[in-house]
Amino acid sequence: MPDGPSALQLVLSGDPALFAIVRLSLYVSLSAVALAALIGIPLGAWIALTRFPGRQGIIVLLNALMGLPPVVVGLAVYLALSRSGPLGAFGLLFTASAMIVAQTVLVTPIIAALTRQTIEDLWLEYRDELTAMNLGPLGRIMALIWDARFSLVTALLAGFGRAAAEVGAIIIVGGNIEGFTRTMTTAIALETSKGDLPLAVGLGLVLISIVIAVNALAWSVRRAGERLAG
Repeated sequence: MPDGPSALQLVLSGDPALFAIVRLSLYVSLSAVALAALIGIPLGAWIALTRFPGRQGIIVLLNALMGLPPVVVGLAVYLALSRSGPLGAFGLLFTASAMIVAQTVLVTPIIAALTRQTIEDLWLEYRDELTAMNLGPLGRIMALIWDARFSLVTALLAGFGRAAAEVGAIIIVGGNIEGFTRTMTTAIALETSKGDLPLAVGLGLVLISIVIAVNALAWSVRRAGERLAG
């Protein structure tokens, strides 16, 4: 087993490579969650409040997409971004942007499905009031999203958890290039394959700590918002 520095030693020494990996991991995951929220929240709310043929099938499909295999998504994004693919001209393959695209594809169904359920429950509760207010479809969507804003934090955190733990798709589209596309999860996979299990475990603990810290921050912001809103 390789005799290298532990993750704790790297953290305490302020190792720039480790902190670059942490920054990239947060940048990719948070960017993917933000993009997925911009797509998934309106989509989920629209499905919750709209009746159309095939709606139940769309809901079943959306729920099924929550379990998308990451390697399949990674392969699909790879083919789309490769030189011979439809988006190859943008030159995004093996960049952080490609990793964000892959994670967005994985996270969007989670946020959309959870939003759909949350908004649908609220619609059943406030349908009479919103109907009396004579709001149009867009007005209803906006009103219910605003009313559910604190509950939707849970959907965003679920999406962040999926993004932060992702490894299969981002290895395919990012290439795990040191200094450019190496994240916490891909670094853990690499160190495990090299047999440096103490460092891999240490990096895993660092990743868990980051996820807990982000969740704690989001929970604190949610509680503060709820108190201010009365």
